[in-house]
Amino acid sequence: MMPTVVSGAVTLRNMDRHERREKRSGPAGQAVEWDARYSERDGARWSGRPNGRLVAEVAGLTPGRALDVGCGEGADAIWLARSGWTVTAIDISDVAVIRAREAAELAGAAVEWIRGDALQTPFPAVSFDLVSMQYPALPKAAGRAAVRALLDTVRPGGLLLAVYHDLDDEHREHIKSQGVDPADYVDADDLARLLGDAFTIELYAVQPRIDPPPDNPHIADIVLRARRR
Repeated sequence: MMPTVVSGAVTLRNMDRHERREKRSGPAGQAVEWDARYSERDGARWSGRPNGRLVAEVAGLTPGRALDVGCGEGADAIWLARSGWTVTAIDISDVAVIRAREAAELAGAAVEWIRGDALQTPFPAVSFDLVSMQYPALPKAAGRAAVRALLDTVRPGGLLLAVYHDLDDEHREHIKSQGVDPADYVDADDLARLLGDAFTIELYAVQPRIDPPPDNPHIADIVLRARRR
């Protein structure tokens, strides 16, 4: 009897984890989770500075229309707007977007802010000169077609810039211990495969992080820069 009971308990626990992951991977669950993360602090969660890799890759480009995917509290979008770009910025967290709007007002930056799921929002195809994804969390559960639709928003001649953390096994296990499995999200390899023949990959490499945070100074970046043909 005991082995049967133990096996059943393990099965139930595994099912419970699976159900929690499914709920979390959906747009509503993701919104709740990210709102909770941002609400852990009364003030800003992030530094308020634009990501260094974005600045390094984009500073020399002629400004056009830009889409900031997973804009968080808005530092990247605000920097782009103040650099002459016409910016649309989207994040699934209402808390983050409210903070981003407030920061933009203080900075005098004009940005179109959208609270929503970037993989469910119907952006017009071939409408952006730059699509920036800085450490994106795109659930695989949304499906490849949804990711391709997001990639299709890049205009011919436009640029996709995606930056990921270069996680080793130790960091992956640490993230999993927090209840999040990196394998549930589109990684750099997944994204590179989805580009297909529509893009020319200009850079796909591990690079030192330009602005490492104090709590994770040793995690490098995986930089994927691709131009739409």
